[in-house]
Amino acid sequence: GSPPTVAGTNSVPIERTLGTAKGGTRGCEWGGTLPRGTTAIRLSLGADTGPAVTVEVLARTPAGVSLVTSGERAAGWGPAESVTVPVGRVTRTLPEVRTCFALGPVREPVKVAGATMRAVAANGHRSTFESLRVEYLRAGERSWFSLALSVARRMGLGNAAGGTWIVLLELALMVAVAALACRLVLRTVTGGRERSRSDGLLGGPGKPLTADSAPLAQALDATRRIAPAPWISSGVARLSAGMSRIPRAARICALVAFLNAACWSLITPPFQVPDEPSHFAYAQHLAETGRLPSSADARWSEEENVALEDLHQSSVRLHPETEPIVTRAEQQRLRHDLARPLRRDGEGGAGAAASQPPLYYALESIPYFLGSGGTILDRLELMRLFSALMAGLTALFGYLFLREALPRLPWAWAVGGLAIALMPLLGFMSGGVNPEAMFTAVSAAGLFLLARSFRRGLTPRLGACIGVVIAAGTMTKLNFVGLIPGLVLGLLALTVRAARISRRGASRSLAIGLGIAVVPGCAYALRNLLGNRPVLGSVSAVLEPTGGHGSLPGEVAYIWQLYLPRLPGMAADFPGLAPWRAIWFDRSVGLYGWLDTPFPGWVDNVALVVAGLLALLAARALVASRSRIPPRLDELAVYVVIAAGLLVLVGAASHLAFPEKAGTYGEPRYLLPLIPLAGAAVALSARGAGRRWGPAAGVLIVVLFLAWDVFSQLQVIARYYG
Repeated sequence: GSPPTVAGTNSVPIERTLGTAKGGTRGCEWGGTLPRGTTAIRLSLGADTGPAVTVEVLARTPAGVSLVTSGERAAGWGPAESVTVPVGRVTRTLPEVRTCFALGPVREPVKVAGATMRAVAANGHRSTFESLRVEYLRAGERSWFSLALSVARRMGLGNAAGGTWIVLLELALMVAVAALACRLVLRTVTGGRERSRSDGLLGGPGKPLTADSAPLAQALDATRRIAPAPWISSGVARLSAGMSRIPRAARICALVAFLNAACWSLITPPFQVPDEPSHFAYAQHLAETGRLPSSADARWSEEENVALEDLHQSSVRLHPETEPIVTRAEQQRLRHDLARPLRRDGEGGAGAAASQPPLYYALESIPYFLGSGGTILDRLELMRLFSALMAGLTALFGYLFLREALPRLPWAWAVGGLAIALMPLLGFMSGGVNPEAMFTAVSAAGLFLLARSFRRGLTPRLGACIGVVIAAGTMTKLNFVGLIPGLVLGLLALTVRAARISRRGASRSLAIGLGIAVVPGCAYALRNLLGNRPVLGSVSAVLEPTGGHGSLPGEVAYIWQLYLPRLPGMAADFPGLAPWRAIWFDRSVGLYGWLDTPFPGWVDNVALVVAGLLALLAARALVASRSRIPPRLDELAVYVVIAAGLLVLVGAASHLAFPEKAGTYGEPRYLLPLIPLAGAAVALSARGAGRRWGPAAGVLIVVLFLAWDVFSQLQVIARYYG
């Protein structure tokens, strides 16, 4: 097909926000000339969670005023500064049309952007009026295939490594991802059972490394001969032995996730991942000064300000109609400006990231220093690749979680693990500088350790590991507070189990885990207290009952409706909207860039059918294994509490901005820490197809996830470089 292009406008620039419109608002604008072939109309209306928008275009004909075309956009669009409404194709060009729109019911005010226009009547009378911008879109005259070279050239602009060759690198990465994923799933489902010495991970009954492990043993012998010091050879031997105990399939899943996230890091333009300027500023200030940010203001360093200005970052984000730099002249200006001796230390502002704990940013200072000799774009790309490593860890621990939680489904582990590795949202977020990447990896590690402990028993070593995970998560991102109740409940449930064998050993394991877990959190809280800041940063207001406004029953009703259908007697907090579908499902299907690049609506409908089929297969697998569920009810309850804790935290944070904004934090990226549970659901879906068709279903599921990932990347390419 052909990419959509702007065929005409009503000649109204976007100069400022004119005001807000309530749900049910109707209005008409002078629309200028309506071009032939128009198939969509874009209005300068903005919202976090927008209402249904109906558009009608009227024109004068010899028979009077008649309807030319119309269309509707379902509720749930956003967050964006414009909304595109598909309409019936216009067969001829019409001058002097009127474009009318109507907003469906909504609690959140809708921003209207445009300009003050001046008009002169036939009698010479001058008048002014405010008008929003209207754009008419139609399919271009050239196909995507014929534009391939132009797209490739644009992709080589504005990146750390400029040049068209970057497209070849991205293509090679995705070919490697596809080859590794397909080879693994085919070998696994046809082989029937995993063949690896993996039970020894973290102290299980695995087979020890011996000289019979020929290639590895020879490599270790060679290492011992050339090592300059005994401690080096000992460390290499331990690392190699530990790696050999990780299942080969888990390592492949990790590699697939890393390569996929690395490809996303190259495709997404600099600073077009949500909040990336803030997170980069935090890491830069910490690396350059050794101090934490002191302000939540958007006061970046001189270097970052210059880069953002030359990349047109502020005009591109949230505006799908605007592209990043597209000419050689803009590229030359960017390179020239970044080559100047610009200050890097900044004023201590880190925007939305200022209240976050420092662990992720401290680790990001490593790639930052490695690229200190290059430009800010070089350092940004190295930092993105570090986040991509976190995607690999997420897939690794996700696979290991499936291996422990679903021990009777060996061939399905690869299906679920690859589904995690190929999840587009994981690749997109881990392809940018954002602590969400590390938060997801740490959460996956916590779920794996819990599953392993439930299967093999709690030991002091596992208790210590769980404590380290809680400590690391607390110092990575404040949202981890939502997972702590479930993790602590898991430790308590495991202690009760272990006490049946040894009360002393169980108590010791619990004490070690909790002791390690609380130390960093207490240190962070003490720092905030001494600095007259909220004890837990920005999450402190979330943990207060009602968040400081409204009633507790009202907040509970809001959080319920954010995820589930409204119950009788509840106030309609989301009128005209089904949040479970419009916010959580449709945005999970695809919402990239600065949350301004979704898929067309029909893709969401197809995805809903596919997700429904997978859910039915997973339910069938659970019914078939229902006799094995009662002994594991305590474990399942822990997973439910972990998921519920995160959902409630996100809902409570969203309620802080209600009713001025509805669904402020309605972004599926905040639920990425639960991705191992989603992988388990996918593995159960493959198993639910039965012994005969299960392997084929598993292969099909992996191919579907791979296609989903590829087309998501193409959607981002179309958004920024088309």
